[in-house]
Amino acid sequence: MLHTKTFIWTLIFFGAAASLEVKVTPSYSEISVGQSKFFLCEVDTDTQEIDWYLPSGEKISPNRPDISITLSDRISTLIIYNADLDKAGVYRCVARSGDSEAQGTINVTIFQQLEIKNAPSPQEFTEGDTASIVCDVVASPPPVVTWRHKGIRVRAENDVRYKILNNNHLQIRGIRKSDEGTYVCEGRVMVRGEISLMPVDVIVNVFPTIRIRQAEVNATADMSQPVILACDADGSPEPTVTWTRNKIVLENGNKYSFNEDGSEMTIKGIIKLDESEYVCTARNKAGQQEKEISLKVFVKPKITYLENLTTSELEEQVMLTCEALGDPTPTITWSFGSHVFTEGESDLHNRIYQSADGHVVVRSDARVSSLTLKTVQYSDAGEYLCTARNAVGQEADVAHLEVRYAPKIQGAVTVYTWEGNSANISCEVLAHPAASVAWFRDGLPLPSSNGTSVRLFSTATASYLEVTPESQSDFGSYNCTATNAIGTESKEFLLIQAEVPSSPSLTKVEAFSGSARLEFQEPEAGGGVPVLRYRLEWRQAGRGRWDSKLYEVLEAGGPSALTIGGLKPDTHYEVKMYAINGKGEGDSSQLLAFVTEPVREPSAPRLEAQLQPAGNALRVSWTKQDDGGSPITHYIVSYKAVSIRHMPVEGRVGGWRSPGGGTERGPLCLSPRSSRPTGGPRYACPVAASSWCCTAWTGTPSTMFMWWPRTGGASRSPPHWLFAPRPPPRPPQVPLAGTAGTLSRVIRSLTRWGLTPLLRLTMQGSGSQTHAGHSQHSCPPGV
Repeated sequence: MLHTKTFIWTLIFFGAAASLEVKVTPSYSEISVGQSKFFLCEVDTDTQEIDWYLPSGEKISPNRPDISITLSDRISTLIIYNADLDKAGVYRCVARSGDSEAQGTINVTIFQQLEIKNAPSPQEFTEGDTASIVCDVVASPPPVVTWRHKGIRVRAENDVRYKILNNNHLQIRGIRKSDEGTYVCEGRVMVRGEISLMPVDVIVNVFPTIRIRQAEVNATADMSQPVILACDADGSPEPTVTWTRNKIVLENGNKYSFNEDGSEMTIKGIIKLDESEYVCTARNKAGQQEKEISLKVFVKPKITYLENLTTSELEEQVMLTCEALGDPTPTITWSFGSHVFTEGESDLHNRIYQSADGHVVVRSDARVSSLTLKTVQYSDAGEYLCTARNAVGQEADVAHLEVRYAPKIQGAVTVYTWEGNSANISCEVLAHPAASVAWFRDGLPLPSSNGTSVRLFSTATASYLEVTPESQSDFGSYNCTATNAIGTESKEFLLIQAEVPSSPSLTKVEAFSGSARLEFQEPEAGGGVPVLRYRLEWRQAGRGRWDSKLYEVLEAGGPSALTIGGLKPDTHYEVKMYAINGKGEGDSSQLLAFVTEPVREPSAPRLEAQLQPAGNALRVSWTKQDDGGSPITHYIVSYKAVSIRHMPVEGRVGGWRSPGGGTERGPLCLSPRSSRPTGGPRYACPVAASSWCCTAWTGTPSTMFMWWPRTGGASRSPPHWLFAPRPPPRPPQVPLAGTAGTLSRVIRSLTRWGLTPLLRLTMQGSGSQTHAGHSQHSCPPGV
């Protein structure tokens, strides 16, 4: 605040002699700070000297830059440049002439004009700080300063955060983003009516904040896929985002790329070396904030070492080794064929598996696993699968174990045949490397030059000796010898004369009217070769001629049951059985007698019914059961309505013919509220229908009507019992021709209301019939 020094001077005129007079004009002056003004000092007579003196009494020298004095004739001019408050006061002009001296004074008042000197715009602050908005207003006398924001005067009594300081600055404690805007600084000097104002833009900068979408990001290496790290930054002004790793700023390039505002960083071609802590930094004028994002890079297992091995049978041991890398550290398992060697855990780092017989031992430690085979067998040869697994994937590779071993001969030791029938003696050889095979008999190599009953055939793994016995001497022992670089093995095979099978045993007969099912036991001795067929012979007891039938083994209906047909009902039979192989037919079984059943009613068919999805149709199916010993001639399907669901109050049917022959046009209205008619029920036949009529009557809680088949002309009255209180008649029957198997019939109803049909199937043959069970199905309205 500027202070104005005001001095009131009185103009005093002194004179040493009446002849010397000094006049200063103007006699009083007000100057605003910064203005320049001149004053005249006139002497009425010639004088030799005119001097000016400051208010302090100091004589003013003529060469001062801020005050100048010029003399012309009898007038001395005082000029004050750029007046300031320090130059206020009473200035004296003194004139001297000889011994005479006279002086004049001028009272100079200097005031500060209203002025806003320092009010920068914009002024920026950080949210939460105590802000002091600068506006320096100067004037003399001191001005009155007020502040406005959004057109409203700022008053400290209305908001304790506001305070106008002694220097007229506006203080806002804990400034907020909402305090941002234009503030108007206004100064007034009431005594002079001066006013001045200055708008000041206030900007509130908000400290950056970072929101991490995911503090820990997982990725898989070597998948040719990028990973995005994201941090969303807020603040005012909008912060700039940079990314660093190990305090090195990351820049856009082949490895890293950024979106427009830098909030997302894409790392391309993720590898294990990309695993690190990445720092996201947001900066603006208010400051900066940092947050870390951890990138964890997992690595799928990769098998780095696995080799094929070759060993020999009965070697003390052989060890296969598999090494794998990955993160997390992979677990390694071994498998051979369908068998998996599962590790047990003896301690945290050393996992051991051992088979029950101690033949296989698996040891795993960190990234290495070994499979040891002790006392190697030829069956150990093959592919051993090493599989490395961790949470992100797995990899498998195969190690081939080659086992060299001496020949091992396999195959049936005994072979049966008969004279004139060729038989193959199989010498199957397992060997590595491959073995050569030779056949001998009685120490002589086969085939011999003078024999025609022996031939040789070979494959990669077997040698076959085909022998066609011509006499008993061709039966006996044959030797197969296999040799390779590891060793030799021989084996004797026996060619034995086959016999016919022994007799089978009939154990049980299940007789029917026209057939019988026989259960039997196979022959105790097959003669060395398979039984190919069975033969049954049967006849009426005491009659001479036997009926016969051959049954292939595959047609026997199982290993121990055969069926014969074409038998007569209620008749005594006897049966015997033979077994046949390639050598011939064996002895017969003992005779077994049985009696067929008499003719009886057929068994009830199995009935099924299914409502069709469209149309007024019900599909009825049945399955034939036992025919009772006589062929089924036909089937009878019976059906009737057993219930009527709720009917509408009014039913409209095209045209009806009355019993008297007249035609009623228009709707047939049936109302449950009408009284019981005196003339009995109403009945009629639709004109369009050709085989059905309807009767209806009212007076009960609901209207009732019944359909019946048309049996005569359109005007014929229905039978009296259809509406009289008498037992219901026999339901309509539809005869259907049928054969064995599943038959079907579509029964169509013409009723417009919801009926529940009751179905009954009658199967008739040879003058008798059987009824199947009932099947009820609810038809939807309109069926």
